[in-house]
Amino acid sequence: MGRHAATSAGRRPAQLTPQVLIALAVAAVVLLAGGLTVWAVDAGGGECESTAVVRVAVAPELAPVAERVLADAEGLRPADCAAAEVTAQQPVQTVGDLGALDAASLPHVWVPDSSLWTARAEGADLQTVGSVASSPVVLATSAAAVDELDWTDGAPGWAEAMASPQGSILPDPAASAEAVAALGAVRTALGGDEDADNAVVQAVLAAERGPSLSPAEALAAGSAGDADAPLVPVSEQEVWAANAGSEDPQLVAVYPADGSPVLDHPLVRVGAASAVDAAAVDAVVRALTSDAARSAVVEAGFRDTGGAAPAGAEAAGVAEQAPETLQLDPAEVQALLAQLAELAAPSRILTVFDVSTSMEAPAGDGTRATLARDAARSTLTLVPEEFALGLWFFAAELDGERDWTEVVPTRQLAAEVEGSVQRDLLDEQLAAIPERLRPGGTGLYDTTLDAVRAARADFDPTSVNSVLLVTDGANEDGDGIGLDELLDTLRDEADPDRPVKVIGVALGPDADLAVLEQVAEVTGGAAYSAVDPADLQTVLFDALRQR
Repeated sequence: MGRHAATSAGRRPAQLTPQVLIALAVAAVVLLAGGLTVWAVDAGGGECESTAVVRVAVAPELAPVAERVLADAEGLRPADCAAAEVTAQQPVQTVGDLGALDAASLPHVWVPDSSLWTARAEGADLQTVGSVASSPVVLATSAAAVDELDWTDGAPGWAEAMASPQGSILPDPAASAEAVAALGAVRTALGGDEDADNAVVQAVLAAERGPSLSPAEALAAGSAGDADAPLVPVSEQEVWAANAGSEDPQLVAVYPADGSPVLDHPLVRVGAASAVDAAAVDAVVRALTSDAARSAVVEAGFRDTGGAAPAGAEAAGVAEQAPETLQLDPAEVQALLAQLAELAAPSRILTVFDVSTSMEAPAGDGTRATLARDAARSTLTLVPEEFALGLWFFAAELDGERDWTEVVPTRQLAAEVEGSVQRDLLDEQLAAIPERLRPGGTGLYDTTLDAVRAARADFDPTSVNSVLLVTDGANEDGDGIGLDELLDTLRDEADPDRPVKVIGVALGPDADLAVLEQVAEVTGGAAYSAVDPADLQTVLFDALRQR
């Protein structure tokens, strides 16, 4: 499938990798780096009347291994009338799906990078039946930085390391198990008391004050041998993968003295999606816990479940000997995430969805409209209660001569409204997107200006205020304002005391990304392109997190 691109104000790329955002997500909407890739392992043939297809969602870094192991596994061959379909999906996206989608859209088997995700999937029918691979969480930087820090013979503990003068870059805890594990390690290593909580806050604030780099940029600096490369919490396997094929690798894994939390890549059966041949699911479980799987994960830079070193460990910048495991309590980690959310201002977002008939265009297994519906509903399940969201639909002359209509006013998600709550009202209206499509074109410019004005009139000084606009087309309203007038008006009406940024999402190849980029530049927002509409959930998650 296609990958998404993103641009932001100042023409800097809008990062789709986890960013330093301490809130739990807009949100965790869920999330990140990488899009969605599907491998269909031979779907059977021969004398089979039908083939039992097991849907397997796997953390992206492990997906190639899963595809390889399942390609010709016993019980999943054409003659077995069974097959596995491997989908590389960020765990935060799967968590969102588990809370929003029906069983037919869920995986039968899930392999996230960490059991911390299963703890976040509250209410889902999940059964952990094993582990596919393991990888300690480490701090990545350059070998030159390690020399400058005088850590060649050993690093200090997590709290001291992350507060060191070297500086650190913290991925978004809403979407990164490594970031959550690193902060959990700081707290656990110090005993979990009030002083430990303060140390976590110090680590977070130190990362915020650090270099203005994304995690990917920081890792690139480490790979380039930059002595100023900041520390980044990542999996050991990510260091291994970054150094693969390098004759003189400069990126190294730092192992804090307290020990390392481990990403355990649990093997999880999803009970809510059990309408498939149980024998085929059993075959997937057997294959992913087999000796062949253990060999494959070691070759791909992971450790096996017993801690055996990845292939060529020392040459790839990682230790031969596994570090001591620092055990984290998932319940305490959940509480930690809630505390971290309090450090960030909530978001107030007016979401504006295109409902022109072009959204009926086929996309994936449905249409652009159904994909927008599913992605938005999954995203909504992960938005924190203190965030405020409203919803508009737009096309052309949707409400008299006006191109847009307000469907749900902007309110906190927990707000009670006439016997319901805001979150449920939004979910109900998002579910109706495919039925709300209207002919007549797209009034993009008028809607954008009106949405910014509405968000500014409804401004909350305690929140980050923005407009999230999703469209699959270009402006087709010849009676409305032009592009130059739109941009000039946005500039003239900008109020530094009431800033409103526009986050634009161009869905599919016909959307006018260039216009969204210009609007983003004027408002300090960001513009994203879901080149393949199936990437929309990843893009939407990241767009919502832009703060």
